[in-house]
Amino acid sequence: MLSRVANTLYWMVRYVERADNLARLIDVNEQLLLDWERLDSERLRDFWMPIVWSAGDDVLYTELYGNGHSADVIRFLTDDRRNPNSIVSCLVQARENARTVRDQLSDELWEELNSLYLFLNSKDAEKMLRDDPPRFYGLIRRSVFTFQGIAAATIDRGMGWDFMDLGRHLERADKTTRFLDISTFLPASAPTAMHWNAIVRSCGAMGVYRSLHAGMVEPRKVVDLLIFSRTFPRSVRYCMTRVEHCLHSISGTLQGDYSDNAERTTGQIMGRLNYGVVDEFLSAGLHEALDGLQTQFNIIGDAVFESYVLMPHVIDTSLPTNHSAATMRAWKYQQEQEQQ
Repeated sequence: MLSRVANTLYWMVRYVERADNLARLIDVNEQLLLDWERLDSERLRDFWMPIVWSAGDDVLYTELYGNGHSADVIRFLTDDRRNPNSIVSCLVQARENARTVRDQLSDELWEELNSLYLFLNSKDAEKMLRDDPPRFYGLIRRSVFTFQGIAAATIDRGMGWDFMDLGRHLERADKTTRFLDISTFLPASAPTAMHWNAIVRSCGAMGVYRSLHAGMVEPRKVVDLLIFSRTFPRSVRYCMTRVEHCLHSISGTLQGDYSDNAERTTGQIMGRLNYGVVDEFLSAGLHEALDGLQTQFNIIGDAVFESYVLMPHVIDTSLPTNHSAATMRAWKYQQEQEQQ
């Protein structure tokens, strides 16, 4: 498979997954806030800003809105196209990626993603978001579910599928850690019980949680489920098991061995998840533990890019010399966009 096609399929699914996760989080939080009428505008902003901080988009938000208020945060996360990680921006980028590899997709898959794109650019979408936000976010989530179902039913289980599945589960693992990380940014006055309920519901894990634990939602048990569960499909452990499988399927390397830094880093994460326990994970602090995982996820993403998109001769001839970290990030971003 051409590296350009592999990279495009990988990012198409990552963008769709990213939009779905954000729609889940915003929708659940807005529903829960209906039960907390005592929250004034300032406390509402304190409730929403941790989502921006956990995503690492706080600098851009401040540039665009300053201090802002809760409505600005929701707009920034939902339909502000100046934010490359807003729901609308992600789905626009996903559709653009799909357009460039149209011949690799089933007609049904393209039609579903293109229909969602056309809706987001319509007056109907603006009206629905303004008048009935739960319906707007619900429509996006259902469309993403449909997209995933069509992909599972119509895409050949070859290397293209492996790159799509790799992108989906790496993005999902990252977003699960960021959902959990939101709790570490809450101010002391924030209603933490409500926030932990929002995290569980955002991951679609309330039914699973209740089947395992009676009583109220407890942070330690939530972390155990969302990090270490072997069977829950949004847990970090489950997602990284799929990432490991996809990487070895693409490279042909046997399990237990590695051929590049992506496989090596994934193996290190799996060792920690397979043999670790929640108390050990939390010993250094929740934020520190989650930040460590997110750093490793970024290493895996960079290694996938370098191994399968930047061929050796490209690296030798076009990699900028004497480059700063900022230059490298800009160069990699440019290379990724050129591959789309």
